[in-house]
Amino acid sequence: MPRILAAGLALCVGLTVWGAEVQHAAPSQRPDALMKAVTSEVTAILKHDRAAGARTDIEQLVAKKILPLFDFRRMTSMAVARNWSGASPAQQNALVEEFRTLLVRTYSGSLANYRDQEIEYKPLRGPAGATEVLVMSSMRQPGAQALSIDYEMADTAAGWKVYDVKVAGVSLVLNYRETFAAEIRNNGIDGLIKTLAAKNRAAGDRLKS
Repeated sequence: MPRILAAGLALCVGLTVWGAEVQHAAPSQRPDALMKAVTSEVTAILKHDRAAGARTDIEQLVAKKILPLFDFRRMTSMAVARNWSGASPAQQNALVEEFRTLLVRTYSGSLANYRDQEIEYKPLRGPAGATEVLVMSSMRQPGAQALSIDYEMADTAAGWKVYDVKVAGVSLVLNYRETFAAEIRNNGIDGLIKTLAAKNRAAGDRLKS
């Protein structure tokens, strides 16, 4: 399974039903415990729908439940790197929106391939009161080696937010950095925005087909 798809699958299974309203209800919950609880709830929903023969509107589910937990602005600035400061506020907002859509579409496609993969979370390490933590997990697939999937999370005023995911030690966000830098060198910030928009339209058409 490609790293981005694996990350998307793990993120969807781990985060799909964890909305902002739950964050506000339990702001002090440890992020590792949060992830364990959510994974159980999500897998139960997926299994229930499959058993009932019901079709889940995956894209709507991802957009409604996953987005509140992610710091997409931080993720986008990390992916765009040094070119971020050279973008205008309007360009930055457009980049964030397109990058958000790109990841949502990626996760939606991955979630559609969920087949009861098992995800285990490891006890949280680090000092008490830390505002940035690494939540470590592994995804087990039949006939394949367990895949490590780790979440970089920060405790913000709006609750715990994911700002990067590492699949087998490789950063999902930084995985885009070289591609983004090459596009900006060739076509500028606006060229990157147009390229992302085109990819998102194509991905949207595939999900609808």
